[in-house]
Amino acid sequence: MTDADILDSRYSWARLAISLAIATVGSVGMWVIVLVMPGVQAEFGLERADASLPYTVCMIAFAIGNFVVGRVVDRFGVTKALSGSAVLIGGAMALVAIAPSATALTALHAVIGLGSAVTFGPLMADISLWFVRRRGIAVAITASGNYLAGAFWPLVLSGVLATSGWRAVYALLAILVPCLMIPLALLLRRRVPEGAIRHSDSLSGKRAGSAGLSPRLLQYMLAAAGIGCCVAMAMPQVHIVSLCVDLGFGAVAGGQMLSLMLFGGVVSRIFFGMVADRLGGVRTVLISSGLQCAALFLYLPAGGLVSLYTVSLVFGLSQGGIVPSYTLVVREYMPSREAGRRVGFVMMSTIGGMAIGGWMSGWIYDLTGSYQAAFLNGIAFNFVNIAIMVTLLLRTRTPKEPQAVAA
Repeated sequence: MTDADILDSRYSWARLAISLAIATVGSVGMWVIVLVMPGVQAEFGLERADASLPYTVCMIAFAIGNFVVGRVVDRFGVTKALSGSAVLIGGAMALVAIAPSATALTALHAVIGLGSAVTFGPLMADISLWFVRRRGIAVAITASGNYLAGAFWPLVLSGVLATSGWRAVYALLAILVPCLMIPLALLLRRRVPEGAIRHSDSLSGKRAGSAGLSPRLLQYMLAAAGIGCCVAMAMPQVHIVSLCVDLGFGAVAGGQMLSLMLFGGVVSRIFFGMVADRLGGVRTVLISSGLQCAALFLYLPAGGLVSLYTVSLVFGLSQGGIVPSYTLVVREYMPSREAGRRVGFVMMSTIGGMAIGGWMSGWIYDLTGSYQAAFLNGIAFNFVNIAIMVTLLLRTRTPKEPQAVAA
C-alpha cells in the first residue's frame, strides 16, 4: 500500500469512528451547564445573565483552545493533546461538584472549555488529513460528536439531576470522561504519512484558490462569518431549557427539546457533509445559514409545548451544515500543513460567537423580560453571516494549486 492509498481507506473510516466517539465524550462540558443552569441559578440566587456566565466562560476558553491546541496538534499529533484534555476536564468537573460559589464554578468552566477544545476544531482538522474524496462527510461526522454530546448526555443525566442534583452530575462526569477518552485517544497515535499529505494537496489543488483573496483575508472573513452564525445559533441552544422553565413546561421538557434539536443537528451535519462533497464548503455554509435564519423566525410565534418541540427539531435540521463546512473551505483553499492553525482560528471565532450569543441572549432577557428581542438579535447576526458568505461565493473562481502564505 502506498502513502496515497491510506486516504479514504478502511483505516481512515475506523479512525473516523474513534474520533466521533471521542468528540461525543469530550464535548459534554458545554452541554451539561445548559442542563443544570436553572438549578445553579436557584442555588446561588443569580440573574439569568449571571447564570449564563459559566457557559460563556466555557465557550471562550473552548474558542481560545481551538486555536492554541490546533498548533500543538499540527506539531505533536492529536493523541497527546486528547489525553491531556481528558485529565483537565475530569479534574475540573470534580472541583465543580464541590464548588462553594458561583465565581468558583464559573472559573472552573474555563478549564473545562480549554480541555474540551481539542475534541472539536483540531479533531476535525486531523480527520480531514485522512480523506480526499469523502472529506466533507468525514469532517461532518466528526463535528457531529459535539451535537451527539448535546443530544445524548442531557437525556442520560436528566435522571441524575432530578434525583441527586446538579453537583452529582458533575461528580459522575469527573469519572466517566477520563476513563473513556484516554483509551480512545491512544488508538489515534498513527500519523498521516508525508506522501499522503502531498497527494492530498495535489488533489485539493483542483479546487483551491480564490479571486483576490489571500489565505489570511479569507481566514478573517470566515471568522467574522462564524461569529455571525453562532451568535444566532446560541440563542435557542443555550436558552431553550430556561425558556421552557419560564413557560411552565419545566427543565426536563427543555432538556428533551435540546436533545431533539441537537439530534436534528447530527442528521443535518451528515446530510450537509454529503452536500459539501458535491457543492463545496462555501455554498454549503450559505444554504445551511439561510435555513437557520428561517428557523429562527419560526421561534417568534412559538409558545406552546408542541410548537416548541417542532421548531426545535426544524432548527436542528437546518443549521448543522454551517460550522463543519468552514473546515472544508479552509481545506479547499489552504495547504494541508496549515490545517490545524487555520481551522483552529476559524473555530475559535465560531465558538466565540456561541459564547457571546449565550451571554447576550441572557442580557437581553434581563432587559426586556422575554426572549423575543433575543431571537430578533440572533436573526440580525445571521444576516451578517449570509452577507459574508454571498460575498465569498461571488469572489471565488476556478481554483488553482494552493501555495503556503505566511500568517
